[in-house]
Amino acid sequence: MAGKSGKAGGGSGGKGGGAGKSLVRASLAIHEPPVGQSTTPGALIGNFTFEFNPSQLALSRRAQWKATPTAAVRDGAVPEFMGPEPREMTVEIFLDSSAEPGANSVMKKVESLFSCCEVTSKSIAAKQPSTPWVVFQWGSFSTARFTAYVSSVEAAYSLFSTTGVPIRATCQVRLHEIPGKTKGQNPTSGALTAQRVHQVVAGDTLQSLAWREYGDATVWRAIAEANGIDDPSRLPTGTHVVLPAAEEVGGR
Repeated sequence: MAGKSGKAGGGSGGKGGGAGKSLVRASLAIHEPPVGQSTTPGALIGNFTFEFNPSQLALSRRAQWKATPTAAVRDGAVPEFMGPEPREMTVEIFLDSSAEPGANSVMKKVESLFSCCEVTSKSIAAKQPSTPWVVFQWGSFSTARFTAYVSSVEAAYSLFSTTGVPIRATCQVRLHEIPGKTKGQNPTSGALTAQRVHQVVAGDTLQSLAWREYGDATVWRAIAEANGIDDPSRLPTGTHVVLPAAEEVGGR
């Protein structure tokens, strides 16, 4: 067994680090699990935007090797490579609403993270029970951007209002990668990733997104299906849509 790990700081200033308004905020896109054998996340459930960028983020990946002891070999047998294991990531999320002691936003946000470990009703209806699939994103930090499931969420409350409502918490969220069939080349960013999430801006349409992402405006239905969009004429500014992998769009 061989492995490697790394940590990245989130900048300076305060417990959450990198909390300045001018900085790119980290986010966790929460999706319905796909139906069938697809490796592209389903419709977007919600987007958890970090109030403070992580002050610590740990990534790890391992390669699996197997060594069979042999009595005739004094120094041991030559190990056999069994394959790579998916990436794992632990990210710290700091929540604070102490400026508004009467608010219950911290409690609601912790509950939304806990819901990532609960089976979705749509997956039960599709007879493929599963917890949500998520994609962590933080600007151009492409190493930390991959499709995953949340294996655990730990919340430590450290400050409460006079009514007992938590107004400060630190959460440790552990993600396990869900490998895709292939790593597609994203023509927009050039990054190796199975899919990505786009925030809708004024003027965006499904057709324009399809042209920009895949070079073919006629495949806009793939984006609509991936996000459960029934009315393609309604694409509210500020919402997040998942853009399927190019190879999956091409195979439709």
